[in-house]
Amino acid sequence: MAEDFSRRSFIKGASLGVAAGYFAAAGLSSTALYKQVMPAEKLNQTDIGEVKALRMKVISETSWYDNNVLLNDLKGAGGLLVNQYTIPWTSNGVAAGYNGNNAGGFATYIEADLMDGSTKRILLDTGWNPAWMEKRFIEEGVAEKLAKKQIDYWIISHEHFDHYWGLEATLKYNPNQDVYVPKGFYTEGFDLLKGKAFPKAQVKNDFPHKGKVHVMDSSKVNPLFPGAALMTFDMPIICRVFGEQAFVFNVKDKGIVLVTGCCHMGIITYMETVRKKIKGGEKIYAVQGGLHISPFEDWDPQYDDLILALNKYGIQKIGANHCTGFIAVEKMISAKLPVVTGTKRNMTKRDIYLGNGDTLAV
Repeated sequence: MAEDFSRRSFIKGASLGVAAGYFAAAGLSSTALYKQVMPAEKLNQTDIGEVKALRMKVISETSWYDNNVLLNDLKGAGGLLVNQYTIPWTSNGVAAGYNGNNAGGFATYIEADLMDGSTKRILLDTGWNPAWMEKRFIEEGVAEKLAKKQIDYWIISHEHFDHYWGLEATLKYNPNQDVYVPKGFYTEGFDLLKGKAFPKAQVKNDFPHKGKVHVMDSSKVNPLFPGAALMTFDMPIICRVFGEQAFVFNVKDKGIVLVTGCCHMGIITYMETVRKKIKGGEKIYAVQGGLHISPFEDWDPQYDDLILALNKYGIQKIGANHCTGFIAVEKMISAKLPVVTGTKRNMTKRDIYLGNGDTLAV
């Protein structure tokens, strides 16, 4: 169904031309090296149409509860390039976790109002811990919409544990829901979807998927409906994951709205690619989701260059959360970037950015 990338191919890809440690964190975001890594390209823009309005509700941005626990799990398993399906992730005894489990999950519910008056409903990602994700799906009405077959698109941004492994919380309510995944999914990812369990990693799926699986082409813009498209970025990510896809919406009278899961490709790469490939891409009105700048609350002075660069794009709303990191958001606020704050509900740690249950409307 998709190319099964070997560990050797992954490591080779991860090491080509870049410093693996820096780019694993920055995701090719640094403007200092951007022109060297991403040479100038001619514009070849696609007209994706327009939507009337957009609402993005954060179901869960709490992918895990304790950074140290997660980092120790990775270190104990052998490092960042170890296959995520072979790591014995901590699932009990975590004081800050949900019922002691360090696993949480990321998911966003999106409503797009079309020009014809209809509304498209989208579920981006499905989290990690099925118990936590089901709780959040019920609380925010997503479970009911799944059961009533009211979700038009189920999109998986990438194969990482915290975005994909909670799929039981989705499939329990609608095993026939079609799913859109990026090019680069491994055999394990498709096997999990079909119902295979991975006991060592403590991940299973008791609700085998019966719908269609759409593997998105990374060589082109992939329209979903008028005013919305997916773009897939090919790159190696930690835990032997490959490729990530993200949304591009064009909102009438506002401009481009970008919605991302983790943004491993880097926010600058994301915006520059949209500028080159999407009609109207030079006017980015809002960005929502994880921006993968300081997910473990570390900071490298090179990231300051990224914060300064963001100010040059004229973004009107930044709904950052998840793997953006609190330090990064503090830096954004200090730089007077238009960060949208949250309400610190549903186990969200701070109100400095959009948290669980908060909505960004455009």
